Amino acid sequence: MEANTLYLESVKKQFLYYKTLGEKAMEQLEPELLFVTTNEDTNSIATIVKHLSGNMLSRWTDFLTTDGEKEWRNRDKEFENDLQTKEAVLDAWDKGWNRLFTTLNELQPEQLSSIIYIRNEGHSVIEAINRQLAHYPFHVGQMVFYAKQIKKTNWDTLSIPKNNSKEYNSEKFAQEKSIKNFTDAELKRLK
Repeated sequence: MEANTLYLESVKKQFLYYKTLGEKAMEQLEPELLFVTTNEDTNSIATIVKHLSGNMLSRWTDFLTTDGEKEWRNRDKEFENDLQTKEAVLDAWDKGWNRLFTTLNELQPEQLSSIIYIRNEGHSVIEAINRQLAHYPFHVGQMVFYAKQIKKTNWDTLSIPKNNSKEYNSEKFAQEKSIKNFTDAELKRLK
């Protein structure tokens, strides 16, 4: 398989992995906890979702033909949470991710070296994807960490359970070597 095709398949799996982590963190919380902040400088999970959705809609709409920072985007408003229900949070979440995956699924391998712009700064398509592949997991990590802090009951781990690395590694090394994306097994484990 061509390197550009492999790259596109890999990033789709990685984005899906982080989308799933965010969803699994939110699923563990009572709905009202999505709106909790611990101080003035902290964003609630709902606010982080609103920001991610706004970013995704702006960056991935007309990805190849318009600047990624759309005129209609109001980034500052993304941090003024007006989402009131868990359903509204999940709707915003889904809108952003659906826009991202629709665009990624439409991209052709030969377009990866094309130049797109974000705030008038040129990026190859690969650079633009990598930029978002760093940005979104940063915020999903915030969501997971925050969810663990505010959850009222026991946390169901989303990674290798504490003090289980030896068992986890034993299972991995007991298998034949193979070439696959790490997210294949991780997504299966999270289901």
